[in-house]
Amino acid sequence: MTSIEHNLQQVRERIAAAAKRCGRAPEEITLLAVSKTKPVSAIHEAVAAGQRAFGENYVQEGVEKVAALADYPALQWHFIGPLQSNKSRLVAEHFAWCHTVDRARIAQRLNDQRPADLAPLNVLIQVNISDENSKSGIMLEAIPPLAELIATLPRLRLRGLMAIPAPEQDYARQLAVCQRMADAFHALQQDYPDVDTLSLGMSDDMDAAIAAGSTMVRIGTAVFGARDYA
Repeated sequence: MTSIEHNLQQVRERIAAAAKRCGRAPEEITLLAVSKTKPVSAIHEAVAAGQRAFGENYVQEGVEKVAALADYPALQWHFIGPLQSNKSRLVAEHFAWCHTVDRARIAQRLNDQRPADLAPLNVLIQVNISDENSKSGIMLEAIPPLAELIATLPRLRLRGLMAIPAPEQDYARQLAVCQRMADAFHALQQDYPDVDTLSLGMSDDMDAAIAAGSTMVRIGTAVFGARDYA
């Protein structure tokens, strides 16, 4: 067993245990392996261990990996980093998902640039749930108008919400923030039947996110090991 295979097994077991504690089925929660800065060889190891969904934070790096792994059509590529307007075309052309839609202009560009021969781009609205100046995302009250716009764009498919809560060690406080996201998610579901994805939870707050109702957790270091940003 490779180290990545072992790591994936441990993360899956942790997801299953967290789901069981709150009466959920582990199958309700998708593990998104965050492969930013990691070589294609590491992704090959994860694929061999059964992983199919991968998240990338940097557009050019992600596009190169999508091309390098084009022989694996079952892989699902998610863009999860901040998106600048001048990079939107690359995301629209190469990714299946974009988690970081936080303004009308980006949504419109992604729609206009999505190739007609591809399925509509699955998009999540990014919420700045902890109101951090350093983070992208909109406030909770800004969700309805942006969702309404996205719903009119034929090359996009609104699937739900994403957030990166501020680091917090106390479980009760983690859970409170995650619950606010879950409440917003359930409210969105009332108006949009396709909404089925709450991308919430990373290594440090995954248990609280799952307890609140997250359907997708984004895990990087625990799968691939520490990152080297040199």
